[in-house]
Amino acid sequence: MLKPISLLVVIAVLMTAHSAGAESYTLRWADEFDGASGSVPDPLKWNYDVGGNGWGNNELETYTRRSDNAFLDGDGHLVIKLIKETFTGQDGIRRDYTSARLLTKDKFTQRYGRIEARIKVPFGQGIWPAFWMLGANLGEVGWPACGEIDIMENIGREPAVIHGSLHGPGYSGGSPLTGIYTLAAGQKFADNFHVFAVEWEPAAIRFYVDGNLYQTKTPADAAGKRWVFDHPFFIILNVAVGGNFPGNPDQTTTFPQTMIVDYVRVYADSRYAPKINNVTGERKNLVVSGENFDDESLILMNGDFQKTLRDDVASGLLIGKKLNKRIESGQMVTIQVQNGDGQITEGLDYTKP
Repeated sequence: MLKPISLLVVIAVLMTAHSAGAESYTLRWADEFDGASGSVPDPLKWNYDVGGNGWGNNELETYTRRSDNAFLDGDGHLVIKLIKETFTGQDGIRRDYTSARLLTKDKFTQRYGRIEARIKVPFGQGIWPAFWMLGANLGEVGWPACGEIDIMENIGREPAVIHGSLHGPGYSGGSPLTGIYTLAAGQKFADNFHVFAVEWEPAAIRFYVDGNLYQTKTPADAAGKRWVFDHPFFIILNVAVGGNFPGNPDQTTTFPQTMIVDYVRVYADSRYAPKINNVTGERKNLVVSGENFDDESLILMNGDFQKTLRDDVASGLLIGKKLNKRIESGQMVTIQVQNGDGQITEGLDYTKP
């Protein structure tokens, strides 16, 4: 079932969004999960975490990359299927459940904007579906210094409740910055699709369910601890079973369970997109001044990446190391900057005097 992304979709997002900057959103990345029944998720957009090591939470499942556990249903949905079966993964660990954990790591990251998904969650004691994000610098600084944004977590013993949380240094694990959204009496999240979203700005992250704002977190909530939500993050979709948070399944839990994802969409916020204001030559180097550069910003000349010094990136200055030396007098080149999340500026032409 095709779900074309059009101006009407963007207008609908703006109508449900509450932030003052909502009019600055533009669709940057999406997966509508259109494909043949039984086909695998788009490998250009998704990687897999695999293994059965408990994932730091004493979870009981082995994550696989099999189409048994993650597949398209032919009606425009991704299905993540949690199966009760004895399975030994590539890590040699034998466990009694399999599932899938898809992530955009090394495929796509985003800093700031609106990140949303329309999801129908599974249910039952010990079942733990989630739609969340981790800082792309995970490999360099580890968790929780990289930051974690849990857009939606649901645990089986709370069928009408979802959790939205932030984890960082000093506010992680069992003590995150967190809030809950509860459906009206008698309703369960497993009964219907719901839209889960965050709107992320430098000094605030707002959490929504079906367009309803239910919590806002700011650096003040970190109570003096480091706010680590200022760099690119990647997206994760998964269903776990058991573990510290949901507890283990019991005799009431039925299998298999499925999380059905209608779409994932990411809207960039143009207020925080990189922008070049000026380019000047300074002896052998080029000085690029602008706005919203980050710690991974790179200068491009005529489309090619250049050696970039970022010593004063907070002030909006980047240095193209020995770049001016390579440009002839009177020659015009096009300069751009690409941030760590892949967002790129419009080109600015520079002619060497």
